[in-house]
Amino acid sequence: MDIAVLGCESMGARSLAVVVRTGDRCIVIDPGVALGMLRGGLAPHPLEIAAAEAARTRILDALTDATDVVVTHYHGDHLPLAGPSPYQPGCADLPDLSGARLWCKGPEGISRTSLARRRDLERCLGRPLASAEGRGDAQVRCSQGVLHGSPASHLGQVMMVRIAEGDEVFVYASDMQALDDAAVATIYGWSPGTLLASGPPLYLRELSMADRKSAWLNALFLAGVVPTLILDHHLMRSAAGPVWLDHLAAHTEHRVCCGAAFMGEELRLLEADRPALYAAMPVPAGWHEAYLRGEADPAACGMAGKEQHPPPSGPTSPASPPERETGR
Repeated sequence: MDIAVLGCESMGARSLAVVVRTGDRCIVIDPGVALGMLRGGLAPHPLEIAAAEAARTRILDALTDATDVVVTHYHGDHLPLAGPSPYQPGCADLPDLSGARLWCKGPEGISRTSLARRRDLERCLGRPLASAEGRGDAQVRCSQGVLHGSPASHLGQVMMVRIAEGDEVFVYASDMQALDDAAVATIYGWSPGTLLASGPPLYLRELSMADRKSAWLNALFLAGVVPTLILDHHLMRSAAGPVWLDHLAAHTEHRVCCGAAFMGEELRLLEADRPALYAAMPVPAGWHEAYLRGEADPAACGMAGKEQHPPPSGPTSPASPPERETGR
């Protein structure tokens, strides 16, 4: 089994896309990418846009080989949209998926916006989407709906997926954020060798102390029972994320890492570092409008005479003001 993270916050953009290749299958999970449209009052820096473009390319390339596509829920950082932002892949970008098996979250426990996006995906693909919850085959098994984070978030449900090949088991836990005890129990019962999941959204002011404690205890439990634990996504939207993850890793002999480290790449918390990026690599007035017209290259903006890397992420990086989570 080969597991490759295609996009995630530690690699520079909002995503948790992954491709899993087994002997005869190519399973693409949550093929979406997005950017936080405002952080600290700032639009995405061109380096973030370049990272999102790179993730978009990897996702669309993986989809051309896909035998299976999994959509765990219908937020814009997890699937292509009919009306995407300028920084996201759209339904119109999808390759021919007529031969692929589809494993999609059902219409229960989701918002009206998500339900509309589910219908948009059906129209784009030209076929109805059967609910995959509780279904599976010899290699792929989907969970029933679990909470998207805390019940207080009111963000509905997501679906988890288990992929097995021989003795190898990979579990993708999407946006449960280590806050849903029922999801953690299901994961434990699935006995993964590798788990990829969203960590808690430490950057959100509404994340209560009780939820922070619950997420820590659940993550500590998972770190003790899963040989390779990959936590990313919401966790890596602030400089507190890597510190929290390092602290967790110190409590286990198992491997605990973010998506970038799993892929052997440099940590790039571009959204968390947005204010520092603007300070180090200023963005000319009107640049974003020029980008929308196809007249600006995100890889070139603000680079003249400067090191072409963002400032290092970590606890000394300027922190953005806390934000509220929304159903994207």
